[in-house]
Amino acid sequence: MARVFVITGPSGVGKGTLIRNLLSRVPTLELSVSATTRKPRGDEQDGVHYHFLTDEEFASKVAEGAFVEHADYSGRRYGTLRSELERRTADGAPVVLEIEVQGARQVRETLPDAVQVFIVPPSAEALRERLVGRGTDSPEDVERRLLVAEEELTARDEFQYQVVNDRLEDAVAELEQIVSRELPQR
Repeated sequence: MARVFVITGPSGVGKGTLIRNLLSRVPTLELSVSATTRKPRGDEQDGVHYHFLTDEEFASKVAEGAFVEHADYSGRRYGTLRSELERRTADGAPVVLEIEVQGARQVRETLPDAVQVFIVPPSAEALRERLVGRGTDSPEDVERRLLVAEEELTARDEFQYQVVNDRLEDAVAELEQIVSRELPQR
């Protein structure tokens, strides 16, 4: 199977931004599109940003065993469809999974060779500013996400690599080094 890179960390830590930058630097990487029960934000498109599912569709796929991993996070469900991962790895392309900590733990069990990277915020206050600044969550949702983040940050030592996302350019460069080190040399 192709190399799988799991990038996780608390909501608002900048996983998506880091991954977008990483994909532009390492064009052989492919991003696995996750499934979620949350509603699309802004101009998000089904099948591009997420596979948007109803609660019933998600539950049905869980019962079918269609997920490599799935988790409940901040009142919504998220998961990686087995078919999505298999489709992307079939030709040997390395794949990036942007997932929550619960899901990363499940992937560790099902894909023990996956490279696991935990993204760490520079501080709790920086994380709060990022969550508020993106303007996509209500104040109650921000507080809920911060409580979850506090718990998730205690798990950082479980992960093979940790990258502090303080300066974007430095964090992307560090991620690129990890990927380069972990990809088989051809």
